[in-house]
Amino acid sequence: MRISNGVAVLCGLTTLAILPCFAAIPSGEKPTMKAVVIHAYGGLEVLKLEDVPQPEPKEDEILIRVIAASVNPVDAAIRQGYLAQIIGDKLPLIPGMDAAGVVEKTGAKIGKFKAGDPVYAFFTLASEGGYAQFVVAKESEAALKPKALSYAQAAAVPAAASTAWQALIETAKLSAGQTVLIHGGSGGVGHFAIQIAKARGAKVIATASATNQDFLKKLGADQAIDYRKAKFEDVARDVDVVLDTVGEDTLKRSYGVVKKGGMIVSIVDDPDQATLDAHGIRGASIRSSPKANVLEELTRLIEAKKITPIVSQVLPLSEVAKAHEQIATHHTRGKIVLQVADEPKR
Repeated sequence: MRISNGVAVLCGLTTLAILPCFAAIPSGEKPTMKAVVIHAYGGLEVLKLEDVPQPEPKEDEILIRVIAASVNPVDAAIRQGYLAQIIGDKLPLIPGMDAAGVVEKTGAKIGKFKAGDPVYAFFTLASEGGYAQFVVAKESEAALKPKALSYAQAAAVPAAASTAWQALIETAKLSAGQTVLIHGGSGGVGHFAIQIAKARGAKVIATASATNQDFLKKLGADQAIDYRKAKFEDVARDVDVVLDTVGEDTLKRSYGVVKKGGMIVSIVDDPDQATLDAHGIRGASIRSSPKANVLEELTRLIEAKKITPIVSQVLPLSEVAKAHEQIATHHTRGKIVLQVADEPKR
C-alpha cells in the first residue's frame, strides 16, 4: 500500500505485468478504473490506457470484474473508424467485444446471476467495453464460464465462437454428413468453426498457410489445404457449405465449389446475388450478435471436450497496441487475449 494525494492505494502484481493500482475511493467520490480508451479513430497511437469512471449496472445489467478480454479483428476495424456509421457517434469509447470475469454486482432485475459468479460475455457494437477492469452486460449477453477453462481461455470464446456458431448452425443449418469448406481455418473464427462443424458430424475441409496445416488437422479438419500451394477450387468440389472469413477474391472463387442448393456464408463480404442465382446456391453475410443461449450451447460443447479455444498469446492490458498490431496481420493462430487481472485461484 502507498499513499497518493491522501488516498490509500493498493497495488498488486500479475503474472504478466504490474497491475494498475486500485485506489480506495474516499466517501462521496465515484470509483474509477483502468481502461483502454479511444478518443479519435486512427492508428495504434489512439489506444490510450486511462483512468475512467467505473460503470454502474442498470437494473437489468450485471457488473463484471474483468479478468481477461479477447482481441478480435472487429476491434481494429472499430479503432480505424470503418464501423463509425454502424456504431454511431459514441467517441470516446472503450473497445472490446468479449471478456471473462467475476460478477461484482447485479441490478435489481437480475435473477440469473449473483455476485461472485464466474462468467463470460459477448457485448454489442453499441456497448463494447471489454478492455477495462470493469464492464457491464445484460443477462442476454452472458453465461456462466465453462469450469474447465481459465479466464484467459474463456475470454477467447464468446465473440469468435458465437460467430462460427451463428454462421454454420443458425444460418447455414449445417447437419451431420454434410461437407463444409472453411476459409481461414487457423484464425479466431475459423478454428472454432472447424470444431463446431466436427461436433455437428460434418466433414471439414479447411484452408490455411503451410505453417498451420498440422494445426488444422489437430483441430479435426478432414482435409487441410495450403492456399499458397494449391487452389482450393481444384481440391474442394460440391461442398454443402462454405464459411468465408477472408472475402474478396477468396469469396469470388468459392461460388463454383458449392453444390446446387448449397450455401456460402461470409463474415466479411456480401455474396453477389446474381452470381449465387447463376450457380443455383444461396448466400448470406452475417454480423453475429450476443445470445446467451448460444454461449450456453458453446459451454456444453466445451465441457464435453468437443471445443477447445486456442490462445496463441496472452498480453497485459498495457500492451493492447501490440495485440492490435498482430491481429491486423490476419495471420494469428487462434486468439490473442489481454490479461486484465490475476486469474482467481480455483
